[in-house]
Amino acid sequence: MYRKLTLISAPAGYGKTTLVSEWLADCGRPAAWLSLEQGDNELTHFLTCMISSLQTIEENIGEGVLSVLQSPQPPPTESILTALLNELAAIPAPFILVLDDYHAASSKGVNEAVTFLLDHLPKQMHLMIMTREDPSISLPRLRVRDQLTELRVADMRFTLTEAEAFFNRAMDLNLSMDNIAGFQSRTEGWVAGLHLAAISIQEDHDAERLLRSFTGNHHFVLDYLAEEILHRQPEAVQAFLLRTSLLDRLCGPLCDNLMLNPEVSGEEILIDLDRKNLFIIPLDKERRWYRYHHLFADILRRRLQESHDGSHIADLHKRASLWYENNGFEIEAFRHAVESRDIERSSRLLQGDGMPLHLRGATGISLNWLESLPASELDARPALWVIYGSALLIAGKPSGVEHKLRAAEAALEGVEQDVSVRDLIGLIAATRATLTSLVLTDDQDGTERKLQAAEAAMQVTGLEDKTDELVGLIAPASDAGIRGTHGIDNVIAQSRRALAYLRPDNLPVRTASAWMLGVACQRRGDYAGACEAYNEVISNSQKIGHQLMAVMAIIGIGQIREAEDRPDLAAERYREALRLAGDLPHPALQEAQMGLERVHRVLEDGMKGKRIEPLSQREIEVLKLIAKGLSNREIGEELFLALDTVKGHNRRIFEKLQVQRRTEAIARARELNLLINTPKPH
Repeated sequence: MYRKLTLISAPAGYGKTTLVSEWLADCGRPAAWLSLEQGDNELTHFLTCMISSLQTIEENIGEGVLSVLQSPQPPPTESILTALLNELAAIPAPFILVLDDYHAASSKGVNEAVTFLLDHLPKQMHLMIMTREDPSISLPRLRVRDQLTELRVADMRFTLTEAEAFFNRAMDLNLSMDNIAGFQSRTEGWVAGLHLAAISIQEDHDAERLLRSFTGNHHFVLDYLAEEILHRQPEAVQAFLLRTSLLDRLCGPLCDNLMLNPEVSGEEILIDLDRKNLFIIPLDKERRWYRYHHLFADILRRRLQESHDGSHIADLHKRASLWYENNGFEIEAFRHAVESRDIERSSRLLQGDGMPLHLRGATGISLNWLESLPASELDARPALWVIYGSALLIAGKPSGVEHKLRAAEAALEGVEQDVSVRDLIGLIAATRATLTSLVLTDDQDGTERKLQAAEAAMQVTGLEDKTDELVGLIAPASDAGIRGTHGIDNVIAQSRRALAYLRPDNLPVRTASAWMLGVACQRRGDYAGACEAYNEVISNSQKIGHQLMAVMAIIGIGQIREAEDRPDLAAERYREALRLAGDLPHPALQEAQMGLERVHRVLEDGMKGKRIEPLSQREIEVLKLIAKGLSNREIGEELFLALDTVKGHNRRIFEKLQVQRRTEAIARARELNLLINTPKPH
C-alpha cells in the first residue's frame, strides 16, 4: 500500500466490487466506500458524497467544507480540496477511500478534483478506484513514479482452478472438471457468467443442459440466465424485483412504499436476496442500503417496461419521489418526479426550500429537465426560467442566460408583485449581476472567456497584466471581472436591485448579491457603499455559517481602510479576518497577512515622509487613470498608447512607489499627494 492509487479496471461482471470488499475485510485498515451512480458527475454532489463517506471513518471530517459547498457560489475547487486534505492529514491511522463505479461519475471537474487529491494525498491515505473504463486522470505519470497498482481483465478472469473452487467449494455444486472447464472456456473466466450459471444449476441441477445453451456473447448469456433465474423466483419476489428495479439504491422502507402492503417486508426480501447472492450488492456495513448489479438491473427494467404500461411505471416513480422527499433526499425525489412526468411536483422540488437544487449539485439533471419542457410550461412557472438561466451560468454556458431572464420577465408582466414575485425579480437581478462579472470578452479577437459560475461573484483576477493580479478571491481592483465603467455600473445597479427585492430571509442569495455589490463599489471607489455591502455579507454569513465569506468581506473593508490612509483601522480588520479564519486554509488569508504586514510597515516607518523616485508626467497621467478604475486597455485608448506601453508604465510606477498591486499604488499615491485634482471617491 505504499503506492497512492490502486486502479481496478474491467467491464461489468468481473467481480471488482466483491474482490475489494473481501480484501478490505482482511486488510486491517478502515475504509470509506463511495458507490457512485449516474448523476454523481456534478462536482459539488461528488464532493458532498465523498465527504459523507469519509465521515464513516472520522465523524466530523469536512463539516466546514460541506457548509461551503452548499453555498450559492462556493470558492474554487482547489481551495475546498486543500481545506479537506488538511483535515485528512490529521487522521493518525492509515485509511483507504474507495470510489466504486467511478465511470458513472467521471467528468472533467471530477477528474480534475481526483487528480488534485492524488497530487496532494496524505501519506496515510490510499485511494482505490473501480471502474469499467480507464479514468481521465494522470495514469502515465503515476506509473512512471511507481505510484499506481493496476488490476485489469486479464487479472480478474477466473482460471480453471479458481472456477473449480467457485463451483464446488463456494457454491457446493460438485461439478465434474469437464463441465467446469466447459463453463470456464465459454465464459472466458467472466465471473458474472459463472455466477449466473451456478445459480441456475442450483435451481434444476442440470449442468449438462445449461452448458449446451451457453452460446453467443456475454449479454446473450446474461439475458438467458436472468430469464431463467427470474422465472424460478416466487411471484412475490418477481414482483419485488421488477418494481424496485427503477431504484438506483434500495432500502426496506423505500421498497415497501413501492410494493403497497407487501406480504413480506422489503427489508426481509433484501436480506434474503443478499443471502442467495442474487445480484444484489450491500452499500453499507449495516446492510441498510443495497443496489442491484447494474446488468441485472438493466434486464429487470427492460422486463418492467415490457410488462407494464407507462402510467403504472410513472406511478412507481411518483411513490419513490414521495418517499425520498419525506426522508430528506431532495435530489433523488426530484429525479423520480421527473421520471413520473409530474411537471408541477418536479417544479416545486427543483425550486427547493430556499435553496434550488441546481445549487446543491443537481445542475446537470436540472438542465436536462428544463431543456425538455416546452416554453408554455416555463411561461406558466416563471421561476423555472430564472433557474434555467442560473443553471446555465453554473454549467459554464453564459451565452443563453439573458434570453432565459428576459423570458422570465415577460412571463411576470402584469402579475401582482407579492412576496414570492418580488423575490423572483431579485433573483433575476442577482443572476444578471453575476453574468456581468462572469462573461469576459477579449476585445482583440472577440473570443469569450468563461469562468466557473461557482467562482463568478467572488474570484475576479487580472487577465491583461499579471503583475497587478490580486490573490485568490480577493481581487476587487483587478482589470478583468468587472471591466470598465459600464460593467461596474451594471453590477452595482443589478446587485442593488437584487437586494431591494429579495426576501430578508433569502440569506444565501442576498449574501452573494451583497458580495458582488461590495466588490463593484470598492472597484468604483464608492468606499461607503462597499463597506455597507460588506457589512451585510458579514452579518448574513454569520447567520448561515459561511465563515469564508465573512472573512473575505472583512479583508475587503481592510483594503478600503488602507486605501483611505487609515492603516490603524486597516490593521484591525486584517487581524479580525485572521482571528475569524482560524485554521481555515485559503488564499484569502495570505492577502490578509500581506495587508497586515503592509500597514505595519506604514505605521512603523512613517511612509508619508519616505522619499521616492519622482514619476514622469506620463506616469502620473497613467496613475490618475488607474485611480479612476480604468483597465490597461482603456488607459491605452484614453492616452492613445499601445497596451504593452501601458504595461511598461505600470511596472515603472509600481517600482517607483515600491508597491506590487494597483490598490497599493493608489493608496501610496494618495499618501504622497500625487493625485492632486483627482477627486477622492466617497
